[in-house]
Amino acid sequence: MARFEGKVALITGSSRGIGRGIAEALAAEGADIVINHLDDADNARSTAATLGSLGRQVLIHEADVADRAAVIEMFRAAVDHFDHIDIVVANAAFSIREPVLSAHWENVRTVIEVAQFGVFHTCQRAAQQMVAQIEGGRPGGKILVIGSILGEYPFPTSSAYNMAKAAIEHFARTLAAELLPYRINVNVINPGWIDTPGERRYTSDAEIAAAAQTLPWKRLGTPADIGKAAAFLLSDDADYITGTTLRVDGGYMVGLRLPRG
Repeated sequence: MARFEGKVALITGSSRGIGRGIAEALAAEGADIVINHLDDADNARSTAATLGSLGRQVLIHEADVADRAAVIEMFRAAVDHFDHIDIVVANAAFSIREPVLSAHWENVRTVIEVAQFGVFHTCQRAAQQMVAQIEGGRPGGKILVIGSILGEYPFPTSSAYNMAKAAIEHFARTLAAELLPYRINVNVINPGWIDTPGERRYTSDAEIAAAAQTLPWKRLGTPADIGKAAAFLLSDDADYITGTTLRVDGGYMVGLRLPRG
């Protein structure tokens, strides 16, 4: 299939992990890609090489999504390079795990600035660009927010991240409602436990192998799992879907059970 032939996708935090998985899924079906990263140039170049081998055009742009001016400049550079943007995925996130009782405010603020405000900056600029394109005669685009099941499940030591993920899910529904007149789709994916470089900051190989056996699918999810789901929601196959959340967690949430006895 080539559902994204002639389309340009900007994906924040796409040098590795879930963002890279989405970039590869879209590029495999024809999309040209704007890779965004922060202090991860080597992985960004590696991702670009993979996408280039698929015949795709790639623009690498380093920007901190918590920096509003940097996000505005990233969109300007992307439009200057490709002329238009059809798909935007607000994926970049950051987490520092601390209990609420001892959490450092500067860490809480950093998490919120990236995982919540960064999504707002990205989606607002995406919506502005897409509305301008519609007024210029180009069809409406699609926006996807990458949330988390931690926006639903109160995972201890992750309060700031959990709060941000819950907030961006409702923000996405609000944006979807506001963009209805333009037929710009806005949806959310809530990944479950995904095997990413970020996750391995906190979890060893042995712990991941052991934990996988406790999950319904007997494995962690992969960036490719999220990429496939994203490709559906960002394609014309999902044209009649907006303001919804797709949980991609291998049954983790519905598999939760109360302790026995």
